Amino acid sequence: MAEATDRHPPVLRAVTVPVTHAGGQYAIRIETGRYRSLGQTLRQTFGDHPCAVVIVSNPKVARHYAAAVVESVAAAGFHPHLCLIPDGERYKTLRTVAQIWDFCVARQIERRDLLVALGGGVVGDITGFAAATYLRGLAFVQLPTTLLAMIDSAVGGKTGINHRAGKNLIGAFHQPALVVADLETLTTLPRREWNAGWHEAIKYGVIRDADLFARLEARLPLALNQPLPWDWLAAVVADCCRIKAAIVARDERETGERKVLNFGHTVGHALEAVTRYRRFRHGEAVGIGMVAACQIAVRLGKLTPDEAQRLEQLVRRVGRMPGTDGITVAALLEALRHDKKVSQGRLRFILPSRIGWAEEYCGSVEEVLPAVLTDTLARFSRRRPADQPTPKAES
Repeated sequence: MAEATDRHPPVLRAVTVPVTHAGGQYAIRIETGRYRSLGQTLRQTFGDHPCAVVIVSNPKVARHYAAAVVESVAAAGFHPHLCLIPDGERYKTLRTVAQIWDFCVARQIERRDLLVALGGGVVGDITGFAAATYLRGLAFVQLPTTLLAMIDSAVGGKTGINHRAGKNLIGAFHQPALVVADLETLTTLPRREWNAGWHEAIKYGVIRDADLFARLEARLPLALNQPLPWDWLAAVVADCCRIKAAIVARDERETGERKVLNFGHTVGHALEAVTRYRRFRHGEAVGIGMVAACQIAVRLGKLTPDEAQRLEQLVRRVGRMPGTDGITVAALLEALRHDKKVSQGRLRFILPSRIGWAEEYCGSVEEVLPAVLTDTLARFSRRRPADQPTPKAES
C-alpha cells in the first residue's frame, strides 16, 4: 500500500460525507489532489454565482499550495485574490479578522463572492468568522491542510477568535458551503501537527466509537516509526467526519449532544490560555485535557481506572508533548472560570463512562477538580523522572 508520507500520493476514490444543518446541506469531500482543480469544483458547486474568490492562508501553507489554488481558480473563470494572515493561535484575534475585512473592502468584494480558507484550524476559524460578519454573511469554503482541521475544526460551522480571558469566546455559527479534505496537503505537515490531529481523532473514539479507538490503539504506535497507509488514513478521516456530521445534524447550535465534542477541551483550553497560546498546539492541550477529564470521571465513579489508563497510554503513544512545568493549579482554575461552557455559574465537563461513550456531567466537580489538576500537571511535567511510573488512577 502507498504510504501517507509519499510526496505524490495515489489517487484515492473520493469519499463524500454529507453534513445536514438548519440551512441545508453541504459535502465533505475526502480525496487526494483536489486542490489543484479547486476552481472546477467551485464552479460545479456555485455555478456562475460568485465572481471573486478571496483565498485566505498563511505564509507557511501558501508556500506549498497557494499558487496551484490561485491558478485553478483563475482557470475556472473566477477572479482570485490571495490574502495572507499571520501563522499561529496567538494571531486568532479581532485584529487579524479586521485585516481580512480591510482586504475585502479594498477589492470591493460583494455579497455574492466567496472566501476560501486554505490552512489549518486557525485559518479556518478566522476566515469563517470574517465570512460570517463581512456584509452580514458571505459563503465560504474550507480547504483544511492539517489533520486536526480535516476531522474537526473545518466541520460544523463554529467560527471565531480568542479573547485575552479565554479561547473562542467571540464567534458565530456559520456553516461552510463545502469542505475539501485533500489528504495530499498532509504530505507537508510537520510531525507535531500530525500528533495534534491524532489527539482529536482519539477524542472521537472515546466519545462515540470504541472500534475507532481500538484501530488507533493498534496503528498509532507504528506511526512513530513508519508511514501510514493512505487508505487507512482516509477511512479514519471519514469516520471522524461522520461522527461529527451526525452530531451536528442533531444539534447544530450546541444546546445538547454537540457538547460531547468538547471532551478534553475544558482543561485543554485553559492550558492554552494560561500559556498565551504559545506552548501547546491545540490538539496537544486537548490530549492532556482528556486525561484530566478521565481522572475526574474515575474519582466520581463514572469510569474504571483501567479505561482511564487506556486513554492515557494512547495519548502518550502519539508523541512527546511540551511539559506542564510552571503552570499552577490556581492559574488553571482562574482560566476555567471564563470557559465558554460555564452554565449558571457552574463549569460543565464532558466525562466518559466507557471507551466509546461520553456525555455532559451536570453535577459539581469542585471537590475533585483541584486534586485532578494537581495530578495532571504532575503527570505531564518534564521534571518527572523518566523512570517514574505514570501515577495510577484513583478509584
